[in-house]
Amino acid sequence: MLIGLSGKMFINLLLLKTGMKTLVVYYSRTGNTRKAAESIAKHLNADIDEIIDKKNRTRKIIGWLIAGKDASQKKLTEIEYEKNPDDYDLVIIGTPVWAWTMTPAIRTYLSKNKFKKVAFFCTSGGSPGKVLEHMRELSKKPLAKLSLVGREIDDSNKKIRKFCTKLQ
Repeated sequence: MLIGLSGKMFINLLLLKTGMKTLVVYYSRTGNTRKAAESIAKHLNADIDEIIDKKNRTRKIIGWLIAGKDASQKKLTEIEYEKNPDDYDLVIIGTPVWAWTMTPAIRTYLSKNKFKKVAFFCTSGGSPGKVLEHMRELSKKPLAKLSLVGREIDDSNKKIRKFCTKLQ
């Protein structure tokens, strides 16, 4: 670190040098995707933003069933988020896998926004299906893709570091 610079000032200096302003944006129903997003944001010194689905999907079994049905039918939903993706050079978008595709919240976010550069990641309890390809269909070719399955979510540091290295 340069003498006399605080950590935040040093990071801002690095951003000026590289010119890359990065946002990690995600939707998470159970917290798994949140955990991965926070780790990615930390590795890249990126801003982070959670997408809020205005539809109540937190009800136990019925919420899970409705969520899977909406995802499989490629439904959009009403969402909220704080940060404007237009302000970023790179937006890294994360979703849990529902019915082998992305969540309605992420589908809506991708449908509403255009990005300069993107990367995608997903978390799943089983097969991720073709969720990353589905995300690309609504956006553009990602700089990198990451899929975390099952226990990899808890022990994902190595995979996340490799993913982040592709983005730097």
